[in-house]
Amino acid sequence: MKKGKIAMTITIGIACFALVTVMMMQFKVVNETDITAIEEMQETELKTELASWKTRYEEIDEQYQEVTQRIEEYKNDEVSNNEASQLVQEELEQTNTLLGLTDVYGEGIIITLKSGKDITPITADDLLIMVNALKFAGAEAISINDERIVNTTDIVYITSGSFIKVNGQRILEPYVIKVIGNQSHMESAVTGTGGKVDELLTLGHVATIEKDNDITIGKYNGEIETKYIQ
Repeated sequence: MKKGKIAMTITIGIACFALVTVMMMQFKVVNETDITAIEEMQETELKTELASWKTRYEEIDEQYQEVTQRIEEYKNDEVSNNEASQLVQEELEQTNTLLGLTDVYGEGIIITLKSGKDITPITADDLLIMVNALKFAGAEAISINDERIVNTTDIVYITSGSFIKVNGQRILEPYVIKVIGNQSHMESAVTGTGGKVDELLTLGHVATIEKDNDITIGKYNGEIETKYIQ
């Protein structure tokens, strides 16, 4: 029994020694480990990762800024194009108005002429002189019997049929001349000393002038042809 206890005691002692030895070795490993180095390594890795994310962010932000700038450029180009288109449209409308290619409205006067009895009828020259006087006075639009007067308009007397043509269209009395412009200036251009209306009245023709704040003059319906403009 004693020998058995002694053997058991020795065995337990050896086991305890071995356990203590292993524990001591582990403590030694722990003591010899550089905790600061591990922390520094983790901090370095974190800094590296942070730097990597920062680089990625800067790259993405740079791309974002480029895209934003392109969008702004596209918007500005679109606005510029719209403004240019609008300006061209306005200039085109103004040009068409000056050429007589659009209907126009405004204040002015309406002159009505009719030949007197037993005297020489009103001629094409009478109408042409009156139109020129109105133009010189600043008329912005003129029509005779709804035929728009433009730069290429011809007012001619056809002797074979004893009638007048305007823009190639036959017109008959009474001659109604619509004029858009300053009412006072338009009236003064054809009345008074040397005025064509007063001259026609003196000769015995019938002539009236009416002021109107809402005159409509239709557009020129013919084709404007040029022979020498290239």
